[in-house]
Amino acid sequence: MTTAWPFGDDADRNDLLTAHRIAVASPHARWNYILTFDHESEARPTHTETLILASFLAEYIDHWYDTLWKKRLAERPLDVDGGANGYTFHKYGDGDWGYRQRSWRRGPMFVPVRPSFRGHEYDDTNGLGPLTLVQVMDRIHTISKRPMQHWLDWKAAHPEVFAQ
Repeated sequence: MTTAWPFGDDADRNDLLTAHRIAVASPHARWNYILTFDHESEARPTHTETLILASFLAEYIDHWYDTLWKKRLAERPLDVDGGANGYTFHKYGDGDWGYRQRSWRRGPMFVPVRPSFRGHEYDDTNGLGPLTLVQVMDRIHTISKRPMQHWLDWKAAHPEVFAQ
């Protein structure tokens, strides 16, 4: 891995989350990070939540990339892929998280919306929230009524991170 910082001021090089390959940046960052923590969040992740974010990123890479792509990703200090539908996580407060996907062009900035907007006339999520970080991740991995099996298997294989 190179020690050069190719991202300029787009992501915070000195943030503690960066050591876990988590970009700390705007939800509309110039680089296509696979996982971003919104630098405008009202609260910071706890140590446990940091491990959960890092595990989410590891699962994404494990699930979607072959050995060659994993090697290419590892060449930079943060994981970047213009073809990936990157995720930005936002922490409103204790046990209250939201997320967005880079591909979103309409709708709320984050789901669930910020607490002061929940249940209001323009809340497209019908008052959803608060959700814990794991509940938000389960929602990301849900297509029908329950999270996809590969995500359930990942969580089961990593009880040190996902222990309830």
